[in-house]
Amino acid sequence: MKLIKFRIKNFRSIEDSTWIDCGDVTNIIGVNESGKSNSLIALWKLNPARDGKINLIEDLPRNKYAEWRDNYKNIIFIETYFELDDGLCKKLSELTLHSEEEFKILYLARKYNGDYIYNFKDEKSVEKVSFSDIINEISNISNHLNKDEYSNIFVLLDKIKNTDDNGIDHSKYEELSAYKKQLVDTLNNYETIGDIFSDLLGLLDLVIEKIKIKPINKIEEVWILLQDELPTFVYYSNYGNLDSEIFLPHVVQNLNRTDISGIAAAKARTLKVLFEFINLDPDEILQLGCDTQSLSESEIDEYAERKAERQILLNSASAKLTDNFKRWWKQGNYLFDLQVDGNFFKIWISDNLRPEKISLDNRSTGLQWFLSFYLTFLVETKESLKNSILLLDEAGLSLHPLAQKDLLAFFRGLSQDNQIIHTTHSPFLVDTENIDNVKLAYVDNTGHTVLSNDLRANTDPKKDKSIYAVHAALGLTVSDVLLHGCQPVIVEGAADQYYLHAIKAFLIANKKINPQKEIVFMPSGGVKGVRSLASLLSSTGELPFVILDSDESGKSFKNNLLKDVYKDEQNKIISIGEILDRDNVEIEDMIPYNCLSKGINKLFKDLDEFDFEDDIYNKNEPLIPQLEHIADEKNIVLPNGYKVELAKLAKKKISDIDDNSHYVTTWIELFNKIIC
Repeated sequence: MKLIKFRIKNFRSIEDSTWIDCGDVTNIIGVNESGKSNSLIALWKLNPARDGKINLIEDLPRNKYAEWRDNYKNIIFIETYFELDDGLCKKLSELTLHSEEEFKILYLARKYNGDYIYNFKDEKSVEKVSFSDIINEISNISNHLNKDEYSNIFVLLDKIKNTDDNGIDHSKYEELSAYKKQLVDTLNNYETIGDIFSDLLGLLDLVIEKIKIKPINKIEEVWILLQDELPTFVYYSNYGNLDSEIFLPHVVQNLNRTDISGIAAAKARTLKVLFEFINLDPDEILQLGCDTQSLSESEIDEYAERKAERQILLNSASAKLTDNFKRWWKQGNYLFDLQVDGNFFKIWISDNLRPEKISLDNRSTGLQWFLSFYLTFLVETKESLKNSILLLDEAGLSLHPLAQKDLLAFFRGLSQDNQIIHTTHSPFLVDTENIDNVKLAYVDNTGHTVLSNDLRANTDPKKDKSIYAVHAALGLTVSDVLLHGCQPVIVEGAADQYYLHAIKAFLIANKKINPQKEIVFMPSGGVKGVRSLASLLSSTGELPFVILDSDESGKSFKNNLLKDVYKDEQNKIISIGEILDRDNVEIEDMIPYNCLSKGINKLFKDLDEFDFEDDIYNKNEPLIPQLEHIADEKNIVLPNGYKVELAKLAKKKISDIDDNSHYVTTWIELFNKIIC
């Protein structure tokens, strides 16, 4: 199962989070005290892997506690939608006789009393079946048979008639099937009248077949199967950094305890996965360090062999850790040396800049954290955390910005097996290549936490810092972007950014372009924001490229920029019209219609028998004016940000287009203009 969206209600600081979309790696950003952690905790309590008990004192909103403490049982605090894989859909179909397509999307919610509510979004309703034909046929039979002579048959016919209550459904399946069987058995005693009942029996078979299928939520085995397949949620907020010198007697003791918590429990867990990763038993290591004075000569020889084996295992484990760690941590080429001295297990580290061995606790806090985090998740996600969704609260804040970028890569690796939802207020932990997976957390004017898929949802100027992390990640902390060798390109809005990121990825993947610098597209919030952002970016002395639409506002602003900031670098202002050799065009006109069709169809879904492509669309004219014209004509209110939603849906389609398409030619032309 894959989590595709969630909604939190009436939980701690969250009154209603709104529906939040989820990807493989979902990032919730916001300032401290914005309620990010509460959103993870609510998700955790949907189906916790361990702990995660619902606690009314902690979890009920404080302002509602007195009102709800005696009436909490039916209050829902978490709602979700999961996408089921084909294998599970097949199992459910075989179990219920419903089609596989009905099981694709599961709605699952949990109430404060711990109960679950579930249904399937695409389940076909089991409708009542008309009984009128059967009643009419019984009336016809009554006209041909003597009721007194065949009283036993007419008793059954009356019972069949009485099952009808303005149509029948599955609740009458068992009853009607039994009456039909009794009728057949009775008719076997009357050979001469069997033909009279042939139509009735045929009608009964049709109705029984139609009502045979039971509503899904009435089948107990469905929930049993879903519980087995439902991902568990694993919540991490304390990562338990490793110590460089580990006292083995304490390790052995703590690994067998169940009464520790907090930091001690986190450290014990980290040590456990360390020894699992290197395939060593801490108790065995400890025993090998015991005093040998009382051993016989033969025992000493055996002991020496075991110590030699231990050293081989330690050397092997050191090599394994070194080799694996370098795949994720790019901040240096580190060599690990694991040693045992009496009762102490020691971790030593060297690198190509400092070849001398240094204990782990004398290396950076960031390295200590990443090593502990890396081991915990690498080991647990492959073993105990299979089929789990990982909830990471403020991971990696102690890391250097470049190391935080490595952590993002680590997340992508983990997400191949486990979905990840993590919170942060660091701009370096925002994945700019997948900005649609970034969600905003902020406190509204009532004091409640709100989550949003729209990064511009919080329009209160006093709370603009809630999206600082996104702004910074997109390049608005310009010095970071430039110092790290990126090439900033200003675009008008978020939709432009989505399209151009997707196009860039396509062109690089298909070896159509080979940029020497990372191209970062920075939305300016409209043409009016271009000048100030360009001025900010040019603080190092070099103006960034700008890509503008060729609508009226774009053309007007281009002329102003060419007279002002860009008068000496006119080649750095690029309009979509130049590339397409057409006037009044926008970024959407560079995108194949089949990439946009899903989003456009959603805009007009309420119109019956209407197809925009067949009925309206003229590919030789700009798309957006056509959309807005027909929406106005049909009294359809286009939602705020509809262009961004079009771009989000198109993004995935762009990667699949034919690399010989004429669109690709125009994309190459555009990127060749901005590649330095």
